[in-house]
Amino acid sequence: MEKGNIRVQTENIFPIIKKFLYSEHDIFLRELVSNAVDATQKLKTLSSIGEAKGELGELRIDVKLNVEAQTLTISDKGVGMTAAEVDKYLNQVAFSGAEEFLQKYKGQAENNIIGHFGLGFYSSFMVSEKVEVITQSYQQDKPAVKWECDGSPAFTLTETDKAERGTDIVLHINEESKEFLEAGRVRQILEKFCRFLPVPIFFEEKQINNTAPAWTKKPSELTAEDYQNFYKELYPFNETPLFWIHLNVDYPFNLTGILYFPRIKQSYEIQKDKIQLYSNQVFVTEEVKDIVPEFLMLLQGVIDSPDIPLNVSRSYLQGDPNVKKINNHITKKVADKLEEIFNKDRKEFEEKWEHIGLFVKYGMMTDDKFFERANSFHLFEDVEGEKFYTLQEYRAATEVLQKNKDGKLVILYTTNPVQQDAYIQQAKAKGYTVVKMETLVDAAFISQVENKWENVHFTRVDADIADNLVDKQENNETVLNKDEVEALQKLFDLKIPEINMSVEVKGLSPQAPPVVATRPEFMRRMKDMAATGGPMAAFYATMPDEVTLTVNGNHTVFQQILSETDADKKGKFVHNLADLALLSQGLLKGNSLTDFINRSVELMGGDKKSTIILES
Repeated sequence: MEKGNIRVQTENIFPIIKKFLYSEHDIFLRELVSNAVDATQKLKTLSSIGEAKGELGELRIDVKLNVEAQTLTISDKGVGMTAAEVDKYLNQVAFSGAEEFLQKYKGQAENNIIGHFGLGFYSSFMVSEKVEVITQSYQQDKPAVKWECDGSPAFTLTETDKAERGTDIVLHINEESKEFLEAGRVRQILEKFCRFLPVPIFFEEKQINNTAPAWTKKPSELTAEDYQNFYKELYPFNETPLFWIHLNVDYPFNLTGILYFPRIKQSYEIQKDKIQLYSNQVFVTEEVKDIVPEFLMLLQGVIDSPDIPLNVSRSYLQGDPNVKKINNHITKKVADKLEEIFNKDRKEFEEKWEHIGLFVKYGMMTDDKFFERANSFHLFEDVEGEKFYTLQEYRAATEVLQKNKDGKLVILYTTNPVQQDAYIQQAKAKGYTVVKMETLVDAAFISQVENKWENVHFTRVDADIADNLVDKQENNETVLNKDEVEALQKLFDLKIPEINMSVEVKGLSPQAPPVVATRPEFMRRMKDMAATGGPMAAFYATMPDEVTLTVNGNHTVFQQILSETDADKKGKFVHNLADLALLSQGLLKGNSLTDFINRSVELMGGDKKSTIILES
C-alpha cells in the first residue's frame, strides 16, 4: 500500500478547491459524469487504432444511490487507470489526463474528449467526507487499484480486485450535502447537465440521456419533423417554432447547434436566456451573452462548441477571438435566413411578421451589421393589417402627401389602433398612410432608426391635429370672432392634476371633433421609453404630461355653448368636452374620471348627488 500527500502546485490549495471550486455544488455530478464519458471515448479511440484489445462490451455509465451506506457512485466501463496513472492524474492537482491524451492522439479524438479542465474530479470533495476511486485499466496485465482520500492532502493507494474494466467513483456524502442522496434531486441534476451526453447514462435502471441529439447530425439527415420533435424535447410546453437555423461550422472554429425562432405575439412574453450552451454535448449554461448577439438572446435552442474558452467551472466565458467570430457568424446566419424567406416567400414572411418583427427591430437597434442587412426586409404593417411596406415601398407610396417642407418623409404611426382610432380616421381622411408600431421596443426603435435612415421622421398619429401632422399649418381660420375665441380660451383654462395643458382655438373641419387632445411627439416618446425602463426612466416617469387642447372653433357645438346663459352649466359642458379629449389619450384617471362620469349624469338630468360606481 502506498501512502502520501496530494501534490499541489501552490501552497495547500486543497481546502480552497474543496469549498470554493464551484459556485453551485451540484456541478460535481456533471464533472464526474463528464470524466466518465471521457474515459469511455478514450477507450473507443484506442480500440479504433488497435491499442485496446478485446471486446468493448456495452459501454455505459451508471449512477447509483445507496441511501443506507450514504454513498453516490458513478461507474463507467471506459479506459480505466493503472496505479501510475492514478498517482499522476489524481495526486497532482490541475494535471489533466484528458489534456495529455489530446496531445498524444491529436487529430483522432479531440472532439470526443470533454474534460480538459483539470480540476473537475476534485469537485467531488465539495459534497463528500471521503472519496474512493476503484479502477481497472484496459491494459490487461495491470492490477486494479483503489485510491482513497478524506478531503485532506493525505491519500492511500492500494491494489484491489475489480471484475470489469473501468472506474467506480464512490462518494461518501457529507452531512451538509444529504440532498444528493435523494433520487429526485440526483435525477434533476442528471437531466439538466447530462441529457445529451454521447454515452448512455443510466440512473435507477433507466437511461436519462439522448446520445445523438439533432444538432450532432447533418442537416441533410433531418426532416422538418425531426427539428420540431427536438424543439419539443427542449421546450415541451411551447408552441411549434416559426423556423430554425442549423449551425454546422468546422473552420475557422468548431460550432454546431440549432437556433429556433419562437412565436412571440406580445412583448411581455419576451424571455431571454433560453439558448443552452454545450461543450461537446456537456451542458454548460443558459447565459450565452457575448457568444450570441444581444438581439438574438430572444431565440431558443442549443449551441455547442469546444472552441469557446471557459474557466475551471465551465460557467463563464473568458475573452477570446473565437467568441467574437462565433457571434458574427450567428448574426450572419440569422440575417441570411430572414432574407431568404423574405425573397422566396414574402407572403409567408408577412404572415410571420407579428413574431419576427421583434427580433428584426431589436437587431437593428443593437447591431450595425445586422441593421444594414435588415433594411431590405424590415416591414411596416398598415393600420388595417392588410398591407406591408419596406421603407422604400412606404416612401414611394406616401412621398407625395407625407414629405414635409424640410424634405423629410413623415412616417405616421399608431401605438394603439383602438384607443387612437379617432386620430387615425382623421389622418386617413387626409389620405395619409398610418402604420402600426405597438411592440415594447418600438419607442426606442423609432428614435434609433431616425438617426440612421436618411430624411425620415416619425410622428405618432395623435401628436398633433391632422392638419399639422406633416407640416404646421398657420392659417386655420374660424367662424368665431376675436371675443368668442378669447371666451372659449378662458372657459378651457382648466386645472387637471399631473397635466400641463395649453389651449388653442383653430378653425378645423366642422366634421372634426370639437376638442382634440394631443401630446408633443418628443415628450410623449420619452415617456413611452421611460415605461420600458432605462437610465432616464425615473426622470421622465415623474414629469407631468404635456397636452395641447385644440378647440375646433368651426364645430357647431360651440355656438350653443357660447349662447348658454347658465355660467355653471356652460363651464360643465366645456369641462366635459375637455375630459372627452383627454379620455381619448388615456389621460383621464382617478378622481378626474369619477368627476367626469358624475358630471355627465348631471348634465343629462340625473341627480347631482348620485354616485356612479365603475366595475373594473
